[in-house]
Amino acid sequence: FHKRDGFFVDLTHMEYFFYILYSDALDKYYLGHTSDISGRLRRHKAKHKGFTGKAIDWVLVYSEKCKDKKSASNRERQVKSWKSRKMIENLLK
Repeated sequence: FHKRDGFFVDLTHMEYFFYILYSDALDKYYLGHTSDISGRLRRHKAKHKGFTGKAIDWVLVYSEKCKDKKSASNRERQVKSWKSRKMIENLLK
């Protein structure tokens, strides 16, 4: 079990997602993985020191359900390894 927002959550039954965000202001994509897309997007849009803190217009442009956290993390690393905006945009189509 893992404590999240004051509640204990059973991590063995959680869904995980690989996701891609886009900021029009920065004209950049951000790739990540999470078990809580809406909460994660809310945190990305909040002012903070990280990369996504540079803009508040992040929108979810892609998500992919994965069987577990490791699969979501592996998918994130795979897409990041492409190092190609064109390949990411092809995935979005």
